[in-house]
Amino acid sequence: MSQKIADLRKEYTLNGLSETAVDKNPLLQFRNWFDTALEAGLSEPNTMHLSTLGENSRPSGRIVLLKELDEQGFVFYTNYHSRKGRDLALHPFASLTFFWVDLERQVRIEGSVEKVSAKESDEYFAIRPRGSQIGAWVSHQSENLPSREILEEQQAEYEKQFADQTVPRPPHWGGYRLVPDRMEFWQGRPSRLHDRIAYMRDSTGSWTIGRLSP
Repeated sequence: MSQKIADLRKEYTLNGLSETAVDKNPLLQFRNWFDTALEAGLSEPNTMHLSTLGENSRPSGRIVLLKELDEQGFVFYTNYHSRKGRDLALHPFASLTFFWVDLERQVRIEGSVEKVSAKESDEYFAIRPRGSQIGAWVSHQSENLPSREILEEQQAEYEKQFADQTVPRPPHWGGYRLVPDRMEFWQGRPSRLHDRIAYMRDSTGSWTIGRLSP
């Protein structure tokens, strides 16, 4: 390695963020920032890091894709039997992190997680590419796989099984919605004195807004 990792750094100078300028509703504030990321042409702006808590209270993280944002929260889809699915069955709480490096922005979201309705999962599954639909049947996500060849053989079997027909949604596959109770918007600033605006939801469902020290 020609450059030391400790020497890697970037000064953030694009924008500032004020608690008086953000929307009073953090979901609308997120939508504003997400639309900006779309307009900027960022690659997969819906990429998010999902953190869950599993057995022995060990945290686990992975990258997933946001597939829906509504007035309730943030929706993603997966195999219910995957490690993340098993984690959420044990501890139905999680956090999401978005990082749009080109905009020098990060959003952190925490809250409870619930399964979306079967109807919502069916509707989303129906618009997935056929290859992805087949893949949902093929993959026993997070389980040990002896070889790639076995996976490809199973793929061929399911393609034959569902030939010339609509691929149904597997009963072990569907959506989760993270319902936020805390959201933080981070805007990079010079000298690492970043702007951090946090929203906290109280027992009445109202949001309070405050600034955090960088």
